[in-house]
Amino acid sequence: MTIIARFNDNRLGVVQGDVIKDVTSVLDALPACRYPLPSHDIFIAALPELRGAIDAAAAKAQGIPVAGVTFLSPVANPGKLVAAPVNYLKHLEEAQADPAIHYQSQVATIHRAGLFLKATSSLVGSSHGIEVAMPDRRTDHEIELAAIIGKRAKNVSRENALDYVAAYSLGLDITIRGPEERSLRKSLDTYSVLGPWMVTADEIPDPGNLDFSLEINGEVRQRANTRDLILSVGELIELASRFYELQPGDIIYTGTPEGVAPILPGDKLHASIERVGEFNVEVRAA
Repeated sequence: MTIIARFNDNRLGVVQGDVIKDVTSVLDALPACRYPLPSHDIFIAALPELRGAIDAAAAKAQGIPVAGVTFLSPVANPGKLVAAPVNYLKHLEEAQADPAIHYQSQVATIHRAGLFLKATSSLVGSSHGIEVAMPDRRTDHEIELAAIIGKRAKNVSRENALDYVAAYSLGLDITIRGPEERSLRKSLDTYSVLGPWMVTADEIPDPGNLDFSLEINGEVRQRANTRDLILSVGELIELASRFYELQPGDIIYTGTPEGVAPILPGDKLHASIERVGEFNVEVRAA
């Protein structure tokens, strides 16, 4: 399994068991960039060509204990964070039933609501933690499978959409409840967590059958399987690529199941997705 991470001071590594192998040297093969900089992530774009060099560098590198490293977002420069609202039926039902979630607004199905964007400035790695910026407002957790786009995608079909995925990762879509538009309430600093690493797409041929769960202070809050997605990963990519040109490094947050609930400073979250990974995240006041 190829597991790639960014860690510590922007180092690049391959995770093997309980150690990480530093392969930062392969980044020397990336093209030199001048202003204006590319609007996509140049490492993700070059990943297919770098796989051999990454494996060779990992074979020679000394292992560093994973427990002692700081994990950054596995994608350094995404052009877009695309997110799917109410993409699990039971979450749609709980959102429609709970005024604290829908805030007196009509909750539309994803077919009607479509997708939304989150600010790239909200993206952090799992080691950073979540900073609750408005303690007087309800702030909720949402665990999601994240798909990382590997090459330009425009008007692709759902049947071919997974060919455009470079890797998968574990995401948290944090949100403040209230009357404002989703993109505003979900784009605060640290409100898009990604990590702890990314698993290359060839290791997960079927992203539509993955168990996942989220615990708060040891209590299970969310547990589901991606087979329960209303729109599959392929269908989400098809939809997104109708409206946007997807580029290498763009991240698609695929939606969260039922069980969303408030988080508070001091809470400790444990999130996991089968075959993708797991991480612990601490919540603190901004």
